[in-house]
Amino acid sequence: MIPRDFHVARERMVKEQLISNGIEDRRVIAAMREIPRHLFVDGELGPQAYTSHAFPIGFAQTISQPFMVGYLAEQLELTGGEIILEIGTGSGYQAAVLARLATHVYSIERIEALGKRATEVLRSLDIRNVDVSVGDGSAGWPEFQPYDRILTTAAAVEVPESLLMQLKDGGAFLGPVFNKTGEQEVVRLTRKKLEFRLERLRKCSFVPLVRDGAPVSNGPTTAKDPDTK
Repeated sequence: MIPRDFHVARERMVKEQLISNGIEDRRVIAAMREIPRHLFVDGELGPQAYTSHAFPIGFAQTISQPFMVGYLAEQLELTGGEIILEIGTGSGYQAAVLARLATHVYSIERIEALGKRATEVLRSLDIRNVDVSVGDGSAGWPEFQPYDRILTTAAAVEVPESLLMQLKDGGAFLGPVFNKTGEQEVVRLTRKKLEFRLERLRKCSFVPLVRDGAPVSNGPTTAKDPDTK
């Protein structure tokens, strides 16, 4: 049961942070109106969990601002039947939102304590179409490939090719990467056989995607950037 005293804060979040900033997907808006964000952060925050802030969740990790969660969900362009691979479970909030928008979400978290906590919160909400695994997210989750969508919630120097090869033909990768200037931007890579069409969407700020403590940088060479002549 979701406590009724957080409904006002959640509704304000949806109107002021999502709708007023251009989020239009009605299914995304409905999911974020429903999912109790305060359960995925420090319980002492209370209604503050719905403000426009990224909050620490331990282990130098954060839960993203509500707008970015909604933005990523919208840019995945989900219709309801997709199988999603998420890299970087974190608090589990993004996975909870995606669970309302897709058939199934497979999520990988490299920090065991975070993976366990996220699983517990998801189960407490009776969200059963999310599976969380602890491991190296840059290697993906080959057992359940191919995926309709792959989402990373940590920034890579380049997108690991091992992830892209787990996409269906016609599927899409979405997530933050470091560009040549060292800034981060959300990109979308749509697969067509062995090539990938690159779209640069917006600047962002995420924790880095790491493998054994080092930034991941073994990306593909087949991406086609429409902005490059």
